[in-house]
Amino acid sequence: MISAQAWADARLLWDYHRMHHDRRPCSVAVGLGSHDLGVADVTSELYHQSMAPVIVFTGATSPTTRTRMPRGEAVHYRERAMQLGVPDSAVLLEPRATSTAENIEFTKAVLAEAGIKASSVLLVSKPYEERRSYVMMRKLWAEVEVVCASSPMGLEEYADSIGDARMVIDMIVGALQRVLLLPGWGLAIEQNVPDGVVAAYDRLSAEGFTSRLMPEATERA
Repeated sequence: MISAQAWADARLLWDYHRMHHDRRPCSVAVGLGSHDLGVADVTSELYHQSMAPVIVFTGATSPTTRTRMPRGEAVHYRERAMQLGVPDSAVLLEPRATSTAENIEFTKAVLAEAGIKASSVLLVSKPYEERRSYVMMRKLWAEVEVVCASSPMGLEEYADSIGDARMVIDMIVGALQRVLLLPGWGLAIEQNVPDGVVAAYDRLSAEGFTSRLMPEATERA
């Protein structure tokens, strides 16, 4: 059972993670690989809305996606986009990245190889990864404008769509840890994290939503 307090704290973190950017046309849309095919759905929708002329799907596999997406996150995303009517010619594939830092680094290389100069990036992620992805982009790809996008679902609806509410809350907690730690490792810009958000993070951690927390001294991104 997930307590009412835990749900309230998770909603607070959820709202903080959302950047609330207005969607607008960009040079390229980048779909960050994950276990959630909804990222491919949102990226495809944005393409059909003429928000970007080209898409890069980036991601290999992780312990979370190895079974669900055995051909790799980017490959499964592209297949989903094809099902949704995105032409293959509009999609570039980056199938090697295993971290957000690599998503960014390898995407830059794929675009350079394709001869595409990006001045702005429509960055599509899971809803609770918007802020973490944004602060890393502003540090590691500072020369481009970044517009974040994700599914407009609320927390409960999103958790239902994934089918594992506890995993979703674990990931929300893990995403905030990275927002807090990554600037100190030179991988992200600093963000103001309100005291109430930090308190909610501490309560969720104390309640055991810790499976996505990383050992601070050893792991990166």
